[in-house]
Amino acid sequence: MTTPSHTFGDWPLKRLLTAVVGSGPKSADDMTRAQAREALQRILAGEPDETTLGAFWLANRWKRNTPVELAGYTDVMREESVVTAQPEADPVDCGANYDGKHSSALLGVGAGLVAAAAGTPVVVHSGDRVPTQKETAYKHVLDELGVRTELEPTESADMVDETGFGFYYQPAFNPGIHSLYDRRDEMGVRTFVNTIETVANPADADVHLGSFYHLAFAKKLVSLLQESAELEVSRAIFFQGMEGYDDIRPGYTKVAEWNRGDDELEDYEIETAEYGMEMEAEDLEVDDVTADSATITEAVLAGERDDHFADAIALNGAVRMYARDDVDSLADGLERARDVIADGSAVAVLEDLRAF
Repeated sequence: MTTPSHTFGDWPLKRLLTAVVGSGPKSADDMTRAQAREALQRILAGEPDETTLGAFWLANRWKRNTPVELAGYTDVMREESVVTAQPEADPVDCGANYDGKHSSALLGVGAGLVAAAAGTPVVVHSGDRVPTQKETAYKHVLDELGVRTELEPTESADMVDETGFGFYYQPAFNPGIHSLYDRRDEMGVRTFVNTIETVANPADADVHLGSFYHLAFAKKLVSLLQESAELEVSRAIFFQGMEGYDDIRPGYTKVAEWNRGDDELEDYEIETAEYGMEMEAEDLEVDDVTADSATITEAVLAGERDDHFADAIALNGAVRMYARDDVDSLADGLERARDVIADGSAVAVLEDLRAF
């Protein structure tokens, strides 16, 4: 991270609103990369009036950001806000939606620990009750499990190398974006910040695993990775996760897979029934997402559950192994996931995290 410069160009947010993005969803123009970069530089420096900032965020939401704009925002975030700490391991970066889940169990902690036990290091990152949903994210399940989460980035990198699983805390590694919390909360709707924070990549990982609501958005995220000068991800897998999170859906899940150098992404489907898992989304719903996710995760890792949650955690662990090319297929990863649960390796990772 470098110290932000407070010398800007010719595009304050009010001028961008009146001359480029603010005329409405049908008539607004797109910004150049330079304009998008300057916009976020000004935002991180705290320059815009609160009303102007809200209007700018809303105008961006109406017109929909291009990959070039998102890449410009992302690059400034990486240059001026993100503090990276790269572990010696080469983990899979799991960038779930920071505003969390509100009705279904959060499976990514269990899946990440299973993958770590199988030899696939995993990094996850989140904030704390991030707008707009302010629901359960990685931090909250890990807290409930007794894992320390309020870590400096170097500690997070050490956690990866010592246990195979690492958590990076947004206020510590992305303080500029965290400083926008109150303004985002007042907006009441998602902004482009909700998109770019998921690709902050604080561990400088080579592989990214993320989620999307629609395939067209996955294509936009891949284009962001291609356009970014700061992200050097060589492989990415995005899927239509539960509640927009990085958990494979029961039933049918659309997947987009991309490798740097490929002109197009490959899209395909995962159907849980093909793996002997007959379940629906409501089978993974819980009453208290934070507490129940932690209880379920610990029981699955200890081999004490043999149900839909155990199947879902094993399959999501397999997806993480596949994302890093550590297994040839999801079926191979699923077999490996079940082995490390059965032999106690997965719950041992949890114990290592608690002791960290």
